[in-house]
Amino acid sequence: MKYLKIDNNLFIRNRKKLKNKLAKNTLAIINSNDIMPTNADGTMPFRQNNDLFWLSGVDQEESVLVIYPDNDEKEILFLKETNELIAIWEGAKLSKEEALNVSGISTVYWLSEMEEKLKELISNCDGVYLNNNIHSRAASIVETRDDRFRKEFAEKYNKEVLEVAPIMHELRSIKSEIEISLIQNACDITEKGVRRILPFIRPGVMEYEIEAELMHEFLRNRSNGFAYQPIIGSGRDSCVLHYIDNNKECKDGDILLMDFGAEYANYASDLTRTVPVNGRFSSRQKDVYNSVLYVMKEATKMLRPGTVFKEYNSEIGRIMESELIKLGLLDKHDVQKQNPKKPLYRKYFMHGTSHYLGLDVHDVGSFDWPMKEGMVFTCEPGIYILEEELGIRLENDILVAAGGPEDLMKNIPIEIEEIEDLMN
Repeated sequence: MKYLKIDNNLFIRNRKKLKNKLAKNTLAIINSNDIMPTNADGTMPFRQNNDLFWLSGVDQEESVLVIYPDNDEKEILFLKETNELIAIWEGAKLSKEEALNVSGISTVYWLSEMEEKLKELISNCDGVYLNNNIHSRAASIVETRDDRFRKEFAEKYNKEVLEVAPIMHELRSIKSEIEISLIQNACDITEKGVRRILPFIRPGVMEYEIEAELMHEFLRNRSNGFAYQPIIGSGRDSCVLHYIDNNKECKDGDILLMDFGAEYANYASDLTRTVPVNGRFSSRQKDVYNSVLYVMKEATKMLRPGTVFKEYNSEIGRIMESELIKLGLLDKHDVQKQNPKKPLYRKYFMHGTSHYLGLDVHDVGSFDWPMKEGMVFTCEPGIYILEEELGIRLENDILVAAGGPEDLMKNIPIEIEEIEDLMN
């Protein structure tokens, strides 16, 4: 892994939090992700199951974690054993000593021993927590290792199955100090990327060249690269919310919307900046930009303990309506007569303002919960005027803290003067 070793106290404390949530005399089983194939003998880069990583720090395939608080062996790792072939072709996998160093788990078995050991453990417990993906945006039809294990479990055992995913969502939504420092590191790498590309952007540059400059900066700072597919959209494509082709020439007079973030140690950052290709905002671009920036600053103030998402979104909608009226995009009389269930501002601002951030870019957590200290959210309002080929979105990552919102991207240029100075 490119990232520096993480203090294993993070994972020790995380497992303790989960143990405190499990029912008496039950155990939890969490599997790693698979290495996904491409074609022939090719594979995609490995990405660990975030629940397994959060609990153990183990970042390799074919790994299984068992947590059984009422057993003598309370925490058990099952790992892939290195043989001579693996060592030569792929490099050695974690040894038992290395696994202890990474995770703080002293009981480690090889996968070849798992079947017999699980029989013993499951025969003594009253129920088993299994994992699955219940994220509200999950749409994958690919069967995961956890999915396959669930099927095998039903065939082999007659035990009550409990769900660990809701517990993991609750626990992972609150970030510890170590997690916040890892997210901050990802944000700091993203800042380096921003400062690298702003002087590079000019008429004639290709969108993918900007993407390449960012990737260079991320990799040289111990990131594996982008936390998600980057959006580098100029002109009309600044209004396309998930434009990822990044294959056009940036032209004089156009606006350029860039939505990207570095990952670090599997933790994500998520930033959006919108800049003028030629280095100077036009009068209209400035007006729309300043409206989005105002909405962002007002929304950020509301990211504090106790805020309820329904009220948060309602207030942001009210502020956005006012800005769109000032820009001449909405008529105040039409707004007064609008259907409250279909607000007119949605024509120009059609997405949410905030989502959870952590190991996943759209991290786990419920929008029915009031905000709590330790949660991290994006703040990303936008105005998209397709008929003017002008889309402006701004986004920073915000920590909900007792003393008020803490902007983890406060050092990244966002004011018009800052942007223009760096571009010129």
